[in-house]
Amino acid sequence: MTALKLTQIGNSVGLILPKELLARLKLEKGDTVFVTEAANGAVMLTPYDGDFEAQMSAARKIMKERRQVLRELAK
Repeated sequence: MTALKLTQIGNSVGLILPKELLARLKLEKGDTVFVTEAANGAVMLTPYDGDFEAQMSAARKIMKERRQVLRELAK
């Protein structure tokens, strides 16, 4: 477990992530981080967007099923 300190950044409050945690999450300056709440009330911090992945999965399925239509449209 790592303790993180909240710090004042202008009119907001920010959280400074140590470089080891950034490396572990494969995050860099400017990346987006998603906060999700688990059923037990815990909060998870992740670079993974579950909604986006669900949308991409649906898009991949449609592209696979409608490959010929997409080829015709690309002409």
